[in-house]
Amino acid sequence: MMRNKIMLLATVIALICNGCSIDDDGANFHFTALEIVDAEVPESFDLNETYQISVNYLKPDSCTYYEGFDVVKDSLTVRSVVAIGSVRTDFDDCTEELIQETASFNFQVIYSDPYTFKFYTGDNSEGEAEYMEIVVPVNKP
Repeated sequence: MMRNKIMLLATVIALICNGCSIDDDGANFHFTALEIVDAEVPESFDLNETYQISVNYLKPDSCTYYEGFDVVKDSLTVRSVVAIGSVRTDFDDCTEELIQETASFNFQVIYSDPYTFKFYTGDNSEGEAEYMEIVVPVNKP
């Protein structure tokens, strides 16, 4: 009986010591902002309604994958919209070509003031973010 316990303990210790290495190379990707080239928003909103907003964005290469949108509330009715991508860093054969794709998100109108959407279009020569602004009025009931 004692011999079986010792064998079991030795096996568990061997498996633990032979498991994953703590010398991991780190993450094999990083997140990046994707440039938005166009956005399709309604001409006006109705209060308490939900709308689908379509966005055309650019992927810079074949190792960049669309992950979703980051929609930040800057003030009561101002939203900054950034398309987020993940870039695989463990691939060596990425093709460097601009790939335009479309994605959308749902937006619910909860305020009666006009909404301003600021879509990220890239960085200027000084490295500052630039935005395409679209103002959408809300219809009064």
